[in-house]
Amino acid sequence: QVQLVESGGGLVQPGGSLTLSCVASGSIFSINVMGWYRQAPGKQRELVAHITDDGNPHYTRSVKGRFTISRDDAKNTVYLQMNSLKPEDTAVYYCNADLDYGAGMRDYWGQGTQVTVSS
Repeated sequence: QVQLVESGGGLVQPGGSLTLSCVASGSIFSINVMGWYRQAPGKQRELVAHITDDGNPHYTRSVKGRFTISRDDAKNTVYLQMNSLKPEDTAVYYCNADLDYGAGMRDYWGQGTQVTVSS
């Protein structure tokens, strides 16, 4: 079985920074796209950023220039560096990976990590 485990969330003041990490473990043959989604109270889950297996990033407009996604394939890990955080970035952040678990491709999700931006 495959597990995705996020870490790095917390409480930060507006303008501050946080780095989220997500480690994928288990029966993994290869990982295609890795990404971060978020869900604020009362809102739908939305894509924040994703990165392809050849390193191409994509960002939602609201985080461009403030967030940076990266990945370390040797560690099956994806990161999200978040700078200049705003109160509207407050949400539960979920890691997602589209990977080959040995019997085909499948989407996996982490359990989520809370990010709260408040003074």
